[in-house]
Amino acid sequence: MAQKKDDAGWIRIVGLLTVIPFLLAIGPLIGYFIGHWLDGYFETEPIFTIIFLILGFIAAGKETYNLIRQASREID
Repeated sequence: MAQKKDDAGWIRIVGLLTVIPFLLAIGPLIGYFIGHWLDGYFETEPIFTIIFLILGFIAAGKETYNLIRQASREID
């Protein structure tokens, strides 16, 4: 019974860490598309795209950090 619980923990950790590459790609992409749309709406060509792209990278980095911390807590 203990082996089954231990295996489930490792599967959960691997699942958490597998999400990281997708998260690092999706955050900036969403930021880019929101910024690009706002630039088209307000006619301020690169400003909002750059701002929201940077915010997308920051949000993805923060969420990646949180996932790594969560996985580290589950290992202990």
